[in-house]
Amino acid sequence: MPVHPTALVDPEARVAGSAEIGPFCVIGPEVEIGERTRLMANIYAEGPTTIGPDNVFYPFATVGVASQDKKYHGERAYTRIGAGNTFREFVTIHRGTEGGGALTAIGDRNLLMAYTHVAHDVHIGSDTVLANGVTLGGHVTIGDWAVIGAFTGLHQFCRVGRHAMIGGYSVVTQDVMPFTTTVAPREVKVFGANRTGLERRGFTTESIEALQTAIRLLTRAGLNTTQAIEKIEAELPRTEEIEELLTFIRDSQRGVIK
Repeated sequence: MPVHPTALVDPEARVAGSAEIGPFCVIGPEVEIGERTRLMANIYAEGPTTIGPDNVFYPFATVGVASQDKKYHGERAYTRIGAGNTFREFVTIHRGTEGGGALTAIGDRNLLMAYTHVAHDVHIGSDTVLANGVTLGGHVTIGDWAVIGAFTGLHQFCRVGRHAMIGGYSVVTQDVMPFTTTVAPREVKVFGANRTGLERRGFTTESIEALQTAIRLLTRAGLNTTQAIEKIEAELPRTEEIEELLTFIRDSQRGVIK
């Protein structure tokens, strides 16, 4: 276990033999760090936190620290991070709270760029990209393969669906539908299917066209949401992606951006 002599690692921390703890890192008790994970320098981690293998933390990131939620009073809560993630400079990750399931969870192969903030009880899937300065309020859920542009803020309890892309500097106060591109230069609106991203992920032309038509019915056909869903169900093939889109809308508690 290569631990720099200036690092402080609590005896109760569990650090894999192939992990690397760089200069001036502080690792508290009940922190578990997996194989080949690298903490470059000046990383602060509190437990209970589990960090899987092959993660990289750039300088001045903080992991598993107490929530900023004023309802948090020190109850036991957790942080869980998967494998192969990259956390750039000054990323902040807060542990969960009793009111939110007591867990902040991040999946695998995500890229969190500099100054990203992950608040309490956030759940991030896998293969996402969160650009510089993205701020996730408490209880936010981010689906797999989502891309969130720089300095975008997501309100508490909002959800971002799979394969969605959100443009930079957006203020998001409702759920973002899967497979869409959404941006808020002045107002938040959907511009269509995330065609480029879906093509890169291997979605068929037929599936993308069906999604594009469904999204157009939802956002540009002059129909309310109920009418648009009825038309989609009557006229479009019931692909897995269409079913996921409609289920996402039906399950929304805050309404979806159109």
